[in-house]
Amino acid sequence: MKQLFLCLTLSMVLISGKSFAQADTVKVGAYVLSVHDINFHDKEYTARFWLWFLYDNPKYDFTKQLDMPTAKSFEQATPIVDTLNGKAWVMMKLKATMKERWNVQDFPFDEQHLSMYIENSQYDIGSMIFKPDLKGSKFSPTEAIDGWNIKDFKVKVSTNKYETGFGDWRPGRNPQSFSSFVIEMNLQRDAVGLFMKIFLGMYIAFLIAMISFAPKPWELEPRFGLPVGGLFAAVGNKYIIDSLLPESSTFTLVDTLHSLTFFAIFSILLVSAICLRLFDSDRKDACIRVNRIGSRAILIVYAIANLIFVGNAVFN
Repeated sequence: MKQLFLCLTLSMVLISGKSFAQADTVKVGAYVLSVHDINFHDKEYTARFWLWFLYDNPKYDFTKQLDMPTAKSFEQATPIVDTLNGKAWVMMKLKATMKERWNVQDFPFDEQHLSMYIENSQYDIGSMIFKPDLKGSKFSPTEAIDGWNIKDFKVKVSTNKYETGFGDWRPGRNPQSFSSFVIEMNLQRDAVGLFMKIFLGMYIAFLIAMISFAPKPWELEPRFGLPVGGLFAAVGNKYIIDSLLPESSTFTLVDTLHSLTFFAIFSILLVSAICLRLFDSDRKDACIRVNRIGSRAILIVYAIANLIFVGNAVFN
């Protein structure tokens, strides 16, 4: 019985060792030329990069078997096929439009993590595995991304598991896994200038509403006309910014600052209404006092709240 068990165990080890030996290693590297056309609304960006493969098995043809699972589309220039130290060497230039789930929680002080996956569409991990060329893979220093800083760039290998056998229901074929070569980079935005450009209209709208405190509290037209005009301007500013961003169910920094502005303008109208009511009740001194205290309180609270929310986004 023991001999039978030892024979079965040895057979399993030999079989698994044979399967592992059948998985050919392909060395892969990438040189990213540029990342551009970053589009938040359409959830995409475009990347241009060189890709190379070094391998022994002649059955691989990466000019026809290349796949990028997270790409909307990609274009492949005429590849360079040669040999290097007895190994097949394929080098190609690609332009890929990648889909991306942007994190806009702290926009415009956001940091984005980009990942590009490259696979062989024909051979799974039992037949072929990638090995990253860590030394040769880099990002071109001459091709800066406008408005962004590259905090980190690296390549690695991962396993992409598909929960299907693609019609092959033989044992061990469902699910199937493929070796993936991954290009990763972290981007951090140069946000100060962009912040002023997109939120300047909102702050001007708030200041227009604050000017309504200058006339006497009983002057109806400027007291109520200016805040309402500022409110419409703030709403228009929010619509413009929202058109640049993807739909999000979370409350972002953009939503927070605009909501704060809407509430501040409402508070201005509320103070003006209270002052008018006091004036109509022949309480002129109280009316002027409420107007003075209300204007200062709204300005101080609005400024402090903006500093807190923006500071949290910057240092998050």
